[in-house]
Amino acid sequence: MINAWHDLYVMLGSATAALLGLLFVAASLHLDDARGNFVYERRARNNTLHMLVLLVEAAIILMPQPVAAAGSEIAAVNLLGLWIPLAFTYRMVFKARADARRGGWGVHRALTYIGCYLLGAAGGLTYIQSTDGLYLITASYILILVTVVMNAWRIMLGLNQPEKTRQ
Repeated sequence: MINAWHDLYVMLGSATAALLGLLFVAASLHLDDARGNFVYERRARNNTLHMLVLLVEAAIILMPQPVAAAGSEIAAVNLLGLWIPLAFTYRMVFKARADARRGGWGVHRALTYIGCYLLGAAGGLTYIQSTDGLYLITASYILILVTVVMNAWRIMLGLNQPEKTRQ
C-alpha cells in the first residue's frame, strides 16, 4: 500500500521545495522590512522551519525503510516541529505582547500549527501499526503546507503596508 502514496509524496515534497525557494526569494526582497518588525521576521523564520519539517517528512515517507522506523521518525519529526509554534506562542504571550499586536500575531495560527503537528505525530504512531496512519500524516502535511502558504501571504501583505497601518 505504501507504493500507492509514492507519487503523492513526490508531488508534496517537490511543491514544498519549490515553495521554500519562493519563500527565500520573497523574504530576501523584503529583508529590510522584515528586520524592522520582530513578529514578521520570526514568522518568516518559522515558515522556513515548517517547510523544512515538511521536506523531512516527505523524505522519510519516500525512503525505503521498515514501516515501524518510518512511523517512529514521522512521530519524532512532528513532535520536534511542535516546538516551533509552542516557542513562538510563549514568546508572544509572555515576552513580546506589543510586538505580537503590531505584527498581526494571533493565537489561532499557533493553535492551527499545534493541532497539525499533533495530528502528524498521532499519524506516525498509528503508522507503526497500520498504513492507515498515512491518512493522518498526509492530512497534517497538507494542512501545514496550506497554513504556511497563507501565513506567507499575510506576511507579504503586511510588509507592503505603510508603517502607520502596521503598528
